[in-house]
Amino acid sequence: MLRTGAEHLERLRDGRTVYIGSEKVRDVTEHPAFRNAARSMARLYDLKASDPALYFTERGERYSNYFLRAKSREDLGRRKAVHEAIAGASYGLLGRSPDHVASFVTGMAMNAGVFGPYERNLLAYYEHMRREDVYAAYAVVPPQAARNPEFYVKQNLPIPTLRVVREDDRGVVITGTKMLATGAVFADDIWIGNLIPLAPNQLPESITCAVPVNAPGLSLWSRKPFERHAVNEFDNPLAWRFDETDSMVMCDEVHVPWERVFVHNDALLAREVYIRTPGHCYGNHQSNVRFHAKMRLIVGLAARIAEASGVADVPAVREVLGRFAALEAALGGMIAGQIQDAEDWPAGWKTFNRRYMYAALNWCTESHSAIIDALRELCGGGIFQMPADISVLEDPALRERFETYWQTPTLGAVERMKLYKLAWDLIGSEFAGRHLQYEKFYAGASFIVRNHNYREAPWPEFRKVVEDLMASYSTPGRSQ
Repeated sequence: MLRTGAEHLERLRDGRTVYIGSEKVRDVTEHPAFRNAARSMARLYDLKASDPALYFTERGERYSNYFLRAKSREDLGRRKAVHEAIAGASYGLLGRSPDHVASFVTGMAMNAGVFGPYERNLLAYYEHMRREDVYAAYAVVPPQAARNPEFYVKQNLPIPTLRVVREDDRGVVITGTKMLATGAVFADDIWIGNLIPLAPNQLPESITCAVPVNAPGLSLWSRKPFERHAVNEFDNPLAWRFDETDSMVMCDEVHVPWERVFVHNDALLAREVYIRTPGHCYGNHQSNVRFHAKMRLIVGLAARIAEASGVADVPAVREVLGRFAALEAALGGMIAGQIQDAEDWPAGWKTFNRRYMYAALNWCTESHSAIIDALRELCGGGIFQMPADISVLEDPALRERFETYWQTPTLGAVERMKLYKLAWDLIGSEFAGRHLQYEKFYAGASFIVRNHNYREAPWPEFRKVVEDLMASYSTPGRSQ
């Protein structure tokens, strides 16, 4: 069934435990650190429920297109369409919107046999997610402090990474921390797993499961929320609405029933469930589409800044804008190619071309910082010429002077200030700084992304090109 925005907001009032420092948040839909972003998430539910192009019908029930297990290129196109709609509504600024983890689980459900004895659990959870239109976030990386377990053993301290501490007839009990649950304060469930390889002896840490955000013993420790410190929507237009928040997940004796366990006591499989199924590909196709929406915002903003500064027709500036346009088109082409050259994998299903998807993921990881820096150069010092905030309009005399002296031939003073405030929230504010770091490590460190590209590359074909070329001409001194 399709959830409405109002229903989503109501679900967020479910007794979840969220901390901002020592402050315990009572209601994320009303707290000044989260309420606007909560409503941004709710609007995404209304968006996809109101457009028949964004959902499919099966046995009389309607499901969001990101739960569609594709059997054709047309199906992949329908998935892309819902990602584009969600990313467009949030300008690509919500990295873990409801379609992200849902896409991982949908891809896993296309090859659920990989999960062995927990296959039925995975398929049942997929059915539950699409039936209830579940928004899941994930925490799939151990805390950095836990990457040297010998230290904790020597000091007789508990290892901080999340692990199974015991099990019984009803399920398992988990304790410890996982990072980094982006969007979890607005989600229903947290998918706990392992995207980083585990050592063979790390069996307790190999747990993969789904836990309700309001489960007893589970708490979310939020990083500094930027929405809370946004002065108003005019002065902080992005932080005001789109701070999805990142949280550490703390589990203290959290019970997980067996039906929500998907991997247990298998260190190798804990990571392989992502790459032996289309899960990682489906989830990161959404990432590519989301970044493309953000890229369109950046290109449009660059053009408007150039126009506002009166330099849009300067050859050097047009060259910069042309490069931006080329980069945006290149990413769009890589995304389109994922459907054009889609793979029949596994048998009976269609998957986005994995090589193209990982290439686009690497492109995004490598390019974002340079693109933002180029936009920063276009802005120049104009950002710092603006008054401190829009309250300058409250004084009639100040307003008259501002509107007189801050206007340009192409833009009025207030609209110019609005433009530069938007630019600053994308390139220079704390919200912008978080995005700069976030995009650099969106899918893990750069070497992890490149390893995905290495794994998927057809190395025998590449080598054969060289060997065939060398075989086509003679070697001096050898008889022909």
